[in-house]
Amino acid sequence: MTKPIIGISGSVIIDNGGIFPGYHRSYVNEDYVDSVVQNGGVPFIIPFTENDEVIKSQLEHVQGLILSGGHDVDPHSYGEEPEQKIGATWPARDHFDRLLLKFAEEKGIPVLGICRGAQIINVAHGGSLYQDLSYRKQKTLKHMQGHTPSLPTHGMKVIQGSKLAEILGKTEFQVNSFHHQIIKEVAPDLIESATAPDGVPEGIENKAGTVIGVQWHPEMLHRNTKVSFMNNLFRWVIDNAK
Repeated sequence: MTKPIIGISGSVIIDNGGIFPGYHRSYVNEDYVDSVVQNGGVPFIIPFTENDEVIKSQLEHVQGLILSGGHDVDPHSYGEEPEQKIGATWPARDHFDRLLLKFAEEKGIPVLGICRGAQIINVAHGGSLYQDLSYRKQKTLKHMQGHTPSLPTHGMKVIQGSKLAEILGKTEFQVNSFHHQIIKEVAPDLIESATAPDGVPEGIENKAGTVIGVQWHPEMLHRNTKVSFMNNLFRWVIDNAK
């Protein structure tokens, strides 16, 4: 049986040294690739481009989509001006990821958004973000652990009856955390399916259960036997792609 091809949205890294300083390279972190391979899919890195026709053609060749992490989301896309603590933004990649999402939803294939990918899903559907977690008035946990990517550092509660709970088979566990932007308002047509102990939304899904976003990084946890159920997220994409 032919294994399904799972597209992973790519980014660009710029060489800071070596013999080609300033050289642009298309890439994704290997953990995304390994997570798809380990769970029975064929990873297909979708390289960034600003050509909308090419983006649409790229999506036609995959049966499932993973929106990967990366830059801060441009606040103009949810009606705000940039504040002091926002990080580097890349509006062209926002457009790239949003088009991938749009075409994937039109095609009806499963979508998993991870970290920035979850934020893109939320913003694309009309939600908003805090440009930095310090702008949230309530007491907020540390969401940027800054080291040991395979180590879970804060709790998570998943809503009973959600698609995310069905996929993971658990409703309480710990996750890793590498983000300084957080979801402010969940988009009106999405469901908040997981929440950190401080009340920050960290899991979202559409009502059909075909688009899921998680704020943590399951691809960095897929080898940790204590949270091996994180692989279920990738199996969900792969199994539904079949």
